[in-house]
Amino acid sequence: MIDLNGQRTLITGGSRGIGRAAAILFARAGSDVAISFNRNEKAAVEVKEAVESLGRRCLVHRADLARREEAAALASTVAAAWGGIDTLVNNHGIWTFLDMGEGAVSAWKETMEVNLDGVYYLTDVVVPMMKARKKGCIINVGSTAGIRGEAGHSHYAATKGALNALTKSWSSELAPFGIRVNCVAPGWVDTEMSAGPFADPAFRESVRQSIPLKRIPPAEDIAGPILFLASPLARHITGAIINVNGGAVLCG
Repeated sequence: MIDLNGQRTLITGGSRGIGRAAAILFARAGSDVAISFNRNEKAAVEVKEAVESLGRRCLVHRADLARREEAAALASTVAAAWGGIDTLVNNHGIWTFLDMGEGAVSAWKETMEVNLDGVYYLTDVVVPMMKARKKGCIINVGSTAGIRGEAGHSHYAATKGALNALTKSWSSELAPFGIRVNCVAPGWVDTEMSAGPFADPAFRESVRQSIPLKRIPPAEDIAGPILFLASPLARHITGAIINVNGGAVLCG
């Protein structure tokens, strides 16, 4: 039912986890897909091969999105190659520890620069392209941490809470230009980002038990709602924060 043939999608952090799953799912729906990565070129190339095996075009671009010039270069490269960007999925991010009272300034600044500044820089470059076409879709990938907070990860939670505010603000600001802005906020997901904590079987099981649906979702379970928001099925949805957490965090 979801048909994105002729669409051009840019997914940041597309070499692994949710970004990888989304890239492949968008390609299956008919969209050409561009992905950005920062470190793992081999994994990014593997995603490119998977997308192209589905008959869709794929661009791979290395970018440190904490640098405005690299964010601009990413958007410009995709637009120059394909003539524009229909959907932007701001998926990139890092998740590190920060204990308050220990003066972890570098951890705070790095997380703010990557998770928040990078989203702003890239979106700020893409929006004029969408405005010119009077059409576009922006999907931010947030987290339940941005809703309930997260001990030991307050810097991460702060960036995800800020994404919620940006989603709501941008949705109102950009609606007159036909641009929809939404956010998907996952809870725990079985990806590389959570591999460290999940290496402890007891901890993994405690997480599973804390989720009402009693399952830790694979990345594909988050990619599905992202695809939905990019599709015509969601044409009347903007400014929404869609929680995808198996009922672990309830809000409305």
